[in-house]
Amino acid sequence: MQPKISIVVPLYNEEDSVTQLVTRTAETMRATKLAWEMVLVDDGSRDDTAQIVAGLTENYPELKPVYFRRNYGQTAAMQAGFDHAAGEIIVTMDGDLQNDPKDIPALLAHMEETGADIVSGWRKERMDNAVTSNFPSRMANRLLKRITGLKLHDSGCSLKAYKADLLKELKIYGELHRFIPAVAMQYGAKVEEVVVTHHARQFGESKYGVDKTIRVALDIIQLYFFQKFLHRPMHFFGYMGLVLMVPGTLLLGYLTLLKLFGHDIGGRPLLIGAVMLVLLGVQLLGMGVLGELLVRIYHEPQGRKQYLTRKVAVTKARAKTAPR
Repeated sequence: MQPKISIVVPLYNEEDSVTQLVTRTAETMRATKLAWEMVLVDDGSRDDTAQIVAGLTENYPELKPVYFRRNYGQTAAMQAGFDHAAGEIIVTMDGDLQNDPKDIPALLAHMEETGADIVSGWRKERMDNAVTSNFPSRMANRLLKRITGLKLHDSGCSLKAYKADLLKELKIYGELHRFIPAVAMQYGAKVEEVVVTHHARQFGESKYGVDKTIRVALDIIQLYFFQKFLHRPMHFFGYMGLVLMVPGTLLLGYLTLLKLFGHDIGGRPLLIGAVMLVLLGVQLLGMGVLGELLVRIYHEPQGRKQYLTRKVAVTKARAKTAPR
């Protein structure tokens, strides 16, 4: 039977929690009477996670395991899960039992009620460390709101529900699995939010550290560039190039006039500064031209689209009032 719901879970050294995770998820999903599958992506775990998952498939036919040869990171694991998922709706969650599978039906119900393309979980009462996890997460959420306009309280919550046709058109890299709603919003996706339960970590240690905070900050900057200038890089590099070239050219004109009137300009630092401004401006303009060429190479030969489409169903109320 074709599954309606695909649950994607990246796993890395979760041998203590994966059995409980599968058991709780199966109890919740079987009670919904919906056809479902669970795509477990082992991200090169160094413990017995992969062996435990392989054993669980005997009792849970809904499991669809994917095993990485080495650790590629959570975003790559998410992308692999999306690639292997067959459901109409894809739900993502962490494998450490901090997300509660019992919240999945609430996400699905809210998606059906509102017609949203994405429903994101909001960990209103977080059980993480206030310094190493909560504070960096709040800062990232505020920065993301200002940059993208996406009004989510908790963009870092892994418990989310997506319409599969939307995810099939998106590819994620770096730490961008956290920002899929922001990326999808560029294409007009409707994003909603639902309060979910957040449990304290039972096993192991948090994988969120200072290094990941830095990577997330860099990915937010990358996300800003992609959102504003992905299809028009000349607007970014050209603007910066002109900002440098114009004052540089004016300064060179001023120095040329001084030279014509007999002044010595060879030893002036202003000359070096003006030449540097012009050279940097020309380089940035050249990068803008190359960026435009790369955008065309990216989209045109392989037929990639700059837009996403969606299906619109005629509601009963609309159908009754439609002219005959």
